[in-house]
Amino acid sequence: MTKKPRILFMGTPAFALPALETLCQRGFPISAVVTQPDRPAGRGKKDAAPPVKQMAQKFGLTVLQPASVKDPSFLEALDAVRPDMAVVAAFGQILPKAVLDFPPQGCLNIHPSLLPAYRGAAPIHWSIIRGEKQTGVTIMLMDEGMDSGDILAQEKTPVGETETYGELHDRLALLGAALLVETIERLASGAVQRQKQDSSRVTFAPRLSRETGRICWRNPAEHIINLVRGLNPSPAAYTLLEGQDLKILAAEARPGPVEEPPGAVAAATPEGLPVAASNGHVILKEVQLAGKKRMPVSDFLRGFPLKPGIRLE
Repeated sequence: MTKKPRILFMGTPAFALPALETLCQRGFPISAVVTQPDRPAGRGKKDAAPPVKQMAQKFGLTVLQPASVKDPSFLEALDAVRPDMAVVAAFGQILPKAVLDFPPQGCLNIHPSLLPAYRGAAPIHWSIIRGEKQTGVTIMLMDEGMDSGDILAQEKTPVGETETYGELHDRLALLGAALLVETIERLASGAVQRQKQDSSRVTFAPRLSRETGRICWRNPAEHIINLVRGLNPSPAAYTLLEGQDLKILAAEARPGPVEEPPGAVAAATPEGLPVAASNGHVILKEVQLAGKKRMPVSDFLRGFPLKPGIRLE
């Protein structure tokens, strides 16, 4: 039986948890877990451990939290744990060449898109925002570029018509974990062929900004719905209501004739609150006003009645 490689696991948020858990359950020796430093979180802004650290502690694993992986002291720490291979899943820092070259068997990355499509920080969000019908996960051998390394394995999956970022995120995290373990096992037997990325097919998924989430009511209703789905639950698409942010958490498109100008509210129906778009209406179903809880639009309208004709900016 082929000896399992000693793995240095590098990850921070919830997306990385299925991969770490699967590696541990399958008996892969974890030489150490590297994650971001604790950060202030919650209303009290007390330091909180990232999700990967919390799981690593449950498994009794060594945890390293360098402020910067470029610090020479981090390389010294790597020298002490001597990994054969690194696995990177949403770690949150760019790895310098010295770190990439350290594990003899290289650094594997779980990327939640079908590379070379959607390189960058927010591939799951953008795949939904741009209306993709299919996405997937890629296991890549990392190089110094941004998500530009050789592809070791990929698995495709359809994007559901109503699937949100949160739902797709969780599915791809599980899919990536399973594909990772399969790829590591196939690497050990020499059954994996490296594939160069086709540079002519590269697309990007840049970091989200506040402007990304702002709804333009002059767009088609389907485009607005994709934005709502792609940013649910976080950071959420939003519009302005009397100068306040109104997050839109759930809505559906209703194409058809429209008499109101874009952004104008029509009379509420049992299905929700219609807002005019360029080619029909967006039916708001769940919203959250700044400083309030998310709620069904019917509950929101009881406390904040909107007259037909009022404009969302």
